[in-house]
Amino acid sequence: MNPITRIQSTTLVLPQENIDTDQIIPARFLTTTERTGLGRAAFYDWRYDGEGHERADSLLNAPESRGRAILVAGRNFGCGSSREHAPWALLDYGFQAVISSEIADIFRSNALKNGLVAIVLAPDQHAELLARPGIELCIDLESMSIRDPHGWRAGFTLDAFARRCLMMGVDQLGYLLAQRAAIEAFEER
Repeated sequence: MNPITRIQSTTLVLPQENIDTDQIIPARFLTTTERTGLGRAAFYDWRYDGEGHERADSLLNAPESRGRAILVAGRNFGCGSSREHAPWALLDYGFQAVISSEIADIFRSNALKNGLVAIVLAPDQHAELLARPGIELCIDLESMSIRDPHGWRAGFTLDAFARRCLMMGVDQLGYLLAQRAAIEAFEER
């Protein structure tokens, strides 16, 4: 993982509510523990037809949608079964953050542990972002805020430990390993 202090990108808006983990990555793609390559499976049934050809009508396949790092999703994003593959697929697709008014707890935990910034906003602030697809946003983990170039601003909260790990660019194990000298000194005492 790379350290994250700021994410700046235009948004991709998927306003559908109740996007579950099987829509994010269908269960048939859960046969690997490799994180790379899962971006092709992200929203697979929305992006490809039965023969595996790109759907021309899928927003996720539109050339102007490529390279957007911030996903603004409808309420109750990431519901359904727990699978780390869902944040892995979103990260490999190119998203660095997902914003919604409600994100399923297990998905949010998995996302934060794997380097995907999962932000919950108040419903009115979330509605503003849904209504303005493709706007430029800056997510700042230091100030815990989201801004647009025209002065719109929203604050958010993250678990303090998850925020620290994201900013250090480590997962939980990486954080513990970085404390090895202090742990060994404690054990010697």
